[in-house]
Amino acid sequence: MEIESTFHMYVQPVVHPQLTPFCTELTGIIQAMVDGQPSLQQVLELLQEVRPARLPHCSLPLDASCLSGVQRLRWRVDEWMAKEGLLDPNVKSIFVTCGDWDLKVMLPGQCQYLGLPVADYFKQWINLKKAYSFAMGCWPKNGLLDMNKGLSLQHIGRPHSGIDDCKNIANIMKTLAYRGFIFKQTSKPF
Repeated sequence: MEIESTFHMYVQPVVHPQLTPFCTELTGIIQAMVDGQPSLQQVLELLQEVRPARLPHCSLPLDASCLSGVQRLRWRVDEWMAKEGLLDPNVKSIFVTCGDWDLKVMLPGQCQYLGLPVADYFKQWINLKKAYSFAMGCWPKNGLLDMNKGLSLQHIGRPHSGIDDCKNIANIMKTLAYRGFIFKQTSKPF
């Protein structure tokens, strides 16, 4: 079982468009990485309307000049989701988080602030901390670092870097699955 594909994108902050030194030190994200990127609102709106074949007809390989910035983003997301089979209504998927806060508190609060509904697929997830505690019999107080240590895994990348956190989550899940753990949704219905 290996990671087959990843999709990663930065968003440009709107309320505080300039990153603070604390943010950069914590995440490794610098201002140049977010400048010119779509806003969180644009990305959330895009994800809620992902459907194949919504873009103007362009020559392939893609002639980016015939697409706006948001259309290019939509094309990237659609292309990746289609390639992974995630646009197929028969494919089941679920988010996996390191804690409940991201999808239980932060995202609903951000959606409320932006005047957007929370998409149904964001309302169910697997909290890896809970899954780990069921499988291992102890709570990982320090999140990914404790889970990696408890499973004798090397931490990948930088803590609090979104893509690195995802790689660590996948590695922990893979290890627990090899040990026979069966993952189930841990979130409660909204």
